[in-house]
Amino acid sequence: MNWDWDKLREQKEKYENKSGGQKGGGGGMPTPPNFDEFFNKMKNFRFTGIIAVVVILLLIFFGGSMVYQVELDEVGVVQRFGQFNRISQPGLHFKLPAGLEQVKTVMVKRIRKEEFGFETVQGSDNFRYSNDSSERDEALMLTGDLNVAIVPWIVQYRIADPYNYLFKVKDVKSLLRDMSESTMRTVVGDRSINEVISERIEIAQAATEKLQAEMDQAEAGVNIVTIEMKKTNVPKPVQPSFNEVNAAIQEKEQIIYKAREEYNKAVPAARGEAKRVIKDAEGYAIERVNKARGDVAKFKSIYKEYAKARQVTETRLYLEAMNEVIPKMGKKYVIDSEQKNLLPFLPMGDGGVAGGMTTNRNSNK
Repeated sequence: MNWDWDKLREQKEKYENKSGGQKGGGGGMPTPPNFDEFFNKMKNFRFTGIIAVVVILLLIFFGGSMVYQVELDEVGVVQRFGQFNRISQPGLHFKLPAGLEQVKTVMVKRIRKEEFGFETVQGSDNFRYSNDSSERDEALMLTGDLNVAIVPWIVQYRIADPYNYLFKVKDVKSLLRDMSESTMRTVVGDRSINEVISERIEIAQAATEKLQAEMDQAEAGVNIVTIEMKKTNVPKPVQPSFNEVNAAIQEKEQIIYKAREEYNKAVPAARGEAKRVIKDAEGYAIERVNKARGDVAKFKSIYKEYAKARQVTETRLYLEAMNEVIPKMGKKYVIDSEQKNLLPFLPMGDGGVAGGMTTNRNSNK
């Protein structure tokens, strides 16, 4: 509200003249307000309001800084006057106001990764070698048989100990990259170029165990989840020669495979044939032994009968022998022993046996 000071002075002077200079007459015009007092009150009110607003803002600021929330995949590291105090689990928590305590959240469930010798284009399966010379040098390694190989790989890790991760090592990422490169060069240096190319899983496992031991010794607070080996190759200038060597090695392995295949066919067959011959020989030996034993038993039984009746037994043996022999002789001619002037006979037409068989046997037998 704006006051008209001149008009107010005129009204004051008129009032004083009418009242004879007396102040405080009854029924007259009221005394105008004391503006100095009014302005002082207004100033005091403004100063008090500003103080109240400042106090409210401070309460809101400090009150808001005393409450904090930790997400499900992270933990909160509370520092009191800059010194580690405690670790908060996921959820809503309280702390001292800002300036006394501060909170740093660390994502402990997130899997982080570091790439060596290449950079990902789209996804983890599509990658290309980096144009950065430092990253190319990371992947360029000397194998145990003094060959040069390009070995790109990925290290996946997560934070296992937030205290060590924040306070024990100044730059965990740089330490991890240096340790990983040193570990990979050590593992690759113990193997030949063919092993580095063909045994990537074994190399990755060995490098994981060794790198984890190095990070534990440094108290970096990280856990190595896995090391993934990408396709290993040789530098471009030696690629044609290396391909020729690989072709020769494959041809050699193919020839060795065929030789082993033939060996696996021939050796079992020869062993089976040898076993068959041995079994046949053993069976033949058993047969001959049994036959000999049977002949001995037969001879003994015949001898017993021969001892009892010599003439009868001898005649019987003779007849049985003739019964076996004569059917095998073919045509037979029986001629009287007293016959004279016998003309030799040679059959030419029927293909028979020339001559005849003359049997001179005593008629008494």
